[in-house]
Amino acid sequence: MTMRNRTSELFLGVASGLLLGLMTAGSAIADDPEEAEVGVEADVEDAIVIGGSIPMTGVFAFAGLQFNDGFRDFVQWINEEHGGVQGRKFRYVGQDTGYDPDQSVGVFRRITSREDVHFYFGDSTAFSQTINSALNRQDILMTGASFASELNNPEEYPLQFLLGPDYSEQVGVLLEYIANEDPGARVAFVYSDTEFGRDPINASVERAEDLGLTVAETIVTPPGAADISSAALEHRRARPDYTIFHGYILSPIPDFIERSRQMGMETRFMGTYYTMDQGIIDEMGDAADGFMGVMPYRYYYDEEADDYPIMRTIREMNDEYRATTYIQAWLVGMLLKEIVNATLEAGDELTGTNMRRALDSLEDIDTGGVIGVPVTFRGNSIPVGRIYRADVEAGRMVPVSDWIDLTEE
Repeated sequence: MTMRNRTSELFLGVASGLLLGLMTAGSAIADDPEEAEVGVEADVEDAIVIGGSIPMTGVFAFAGLQFNDGFRDFVQWINEEHGGVQGRKFRYVGQDTGYDPDQSVGVFRRITSREDVHFYFGDSTAFSQTINSALNRQDILMTGASFASELNNPEEYPLQFLLGPDYSEQVGVLLEYIANEDPGARVAFVYSDTEFGRDPINASVERAEDLGLTVAETIVTPPGAADISSAALEHRRARPDYTIFHGYILSPIPDFIERSRQMGMETRFMGTYYTMDQGIIDEMGDAADGFMGVMPYRYYYDEEADDYPIMRTIREMNDEYRATTYIQAWLVGMLLKEIVNATLEAGDELTGTNMRRALDSLEDIDTGGVIGVPVTFRGNSIPVGRIYRADVEAGRMVPVSDWIDLTEE
C-alpha cells in the first residue's frame, strides 16, 4: 500500500499555512455553502441529527474533508448495519466554514434554526469558545477538532468534550514515556508564540519536574517558516536528550531537526497530535525519520487494526489510507452511539444535559479499536495516548509504546 496517495497529497502546500489559520482563521467560503447529508432521508421521523461546522475549504480543508467523509461513512454504517440506535436512525448535516469562526457560528445558526439538532461538531478552539453559551442555552452536546486545555473544564464547558487528551495531557503522555524509558533525561520544549503554542507549556514544565526529568530549556519561536537561527543556537546550548515541539503543524520542525543533526546533536524529537498525521510526516521528508509523537487513535494501517471490528470496517469501506481526522470522526460516532444508547436506556430525551449525564455515567467505553484500550472520560477529556515513531523507509508510523493512560499513575 502506498501511503503517499490522494489523502496524503491534500497536505502538500497547505501545512505551513495551517498554523496561520489556527491563529487568524480568516479564510472565506462560498456564499451558499454546500450541505453534506447522508444516511437517511430528511423526512425520517425521530432521526438523531448530527450537525457540523466543517472546514471543507481553506487552510484546514485537508482535515475537514476527512471529518466530513468520516461522519458520512459512520452514519451510513450504523443505519444500514444496525438500524441506528434502538431504532433511531442518524442523520448528518454538515456545512463548510472555510475555517472562519464567524462562518462557523453562521453555519451553527443556520443548521440549528431548521433542524432539531441533538449533537454538534465544531471546527476550532475559537468556535468552541464562542458557541459555548449558545450550546448551554439550546441544550446541545458538542465536541470538535480542538484539544485546548481550556476546554477541559466541565464547569465552564458543561456541554462540550474533547476527543482525546487535551494539549497538556498530550505532552504529559510524552513525558510519561520519556520518564519510563530514560529516567532523569533532559527535556526541551520548543513552542510557537501563539495561544495554541503556549497552551501546555507551564503545566508541562511542572509535570516534567514531578517526573524527575530536567527541563533543559523552553524555547519560543514565531509561528510558521520564520528564521530560527537564534533558537537553534539556544537549543544547541541546552543539549537536551528530548525535544518536544508544540504549536506547529510543520514549519519550522524540519529545519530545526536538520540544523540539530548538522551540529552533531543526538536529541530525539517529538510532537503532539496535529504534527502526527502521515501527510505531515511525508512532507517532512528525511527529517522525519525517527520522529516520535503522541497519537490518541490507531492509524488506518496499524498492523493490529484487523483485530478490532470498527478498524476492520473502516478498512473495508476504504481501500487506501485515511487520515487521522477521518478516524477521529469515527470515534465521534462510536462515542455518540454509546451516549445515545445510555440516554434512551435511562428513559430520557436526547437533550444535551441528559446526554452529558449519560456520558459521565459511562466507564470503559469500547471504541471498536479506534483507541486501543477501553476509555473513561476524566473531566472533559480522554487522557490516553500512544507513542508512535516515523519509519520513513516503510512510509508509516509504528507504535513504540503501549497505550498510556494518565489516570493510572
